[in-house]
Amino acid sequence: MNHFDRVQAFVELCHDRPASVEAMELGFRTALEEMGFRYFACVSHVDPLDHPSHAVVLHNYPAAWVRHFSDAKLHRIDPVLHQAESHAAPFFWDEALSSHPLTEGQKKMLAEAATLGLAHGYTIPIDVSWMPGSLRASCSVVADNDSVDSRSYVTVQVMSLYLYACVSSARTPRSNDSGITLTELTPRERECLTLVAQGKDDWTIGRVLSLSEHTVHTHIERVKHRFRVSTRVQAVVQGVMTGQISLGDVARR
Repeated sequence: MNHFDRVQAFVELCHDRPASVEAMELGFRTALEEMGFRYFACVSHVDPLDHPSHAVVLHNYPAAWVRHFSDAKLHRIDPVLHQAESHAAPFFWDEALSSHPLTEGQKKMLAEAATLGLAHGYTIPIDVSWMPGSLRASCSVVADNDSVDSRSYVTVQVMSLYLYACVSSARTPRSNDSGITLTELTPRERECLTLVAQGKDDWTIGRVLSLSEHTVHTHIERVKHRFRVSTRVQAVVQGVMTGQISLGDVARR
């Protein structure tokens, strides 16, 4: 299965039934295994064994590590989580953490995790701070070896964002005062937001849609205003959660 079809299949799994959280987690884990990833953790930044009911805690990390992580309250010092909370861009652990000083406790934690195969990972920060009661979050994956196709990391980005948004939505009942706007975007606004979700800047979007860079910027700012959010990432997540854009379409472009 190619990367586009894998994303589309996951999107359809999440929406066609609609799927349970367990079914979405299984579909996500299966796709990761097919791409060559051994471990994943798509989680709110909380104690994995003692957390709020609306937190998202989906992972297949070794049970011994999860227990130690919880007992020692390592979510408070985890440098990977700290990096995800302070930077919006996805990152490889080795590259990102090598440029920041670590405490002795953080160094010990990373060494202990490495003995269980939790090393050389890749993390996608997830920001849904605009949602009422939201928690900081990220999705991390650890590859089986160095031969994972680089395109698989892009696929993981798309799928993890969709997974977290869908599970959060399933665990947060929607109502008129839930903070989830149902404002309908125009076709052009949806096109611009879809390309933003693909990681393109205003100039590139303008070239794709035959618009000026200024016009593209205006469309995206209007989307943010309609959704009452302050960043493009927030606009993309809300666009997905309200069905305004499909991440399957994002991948197929």
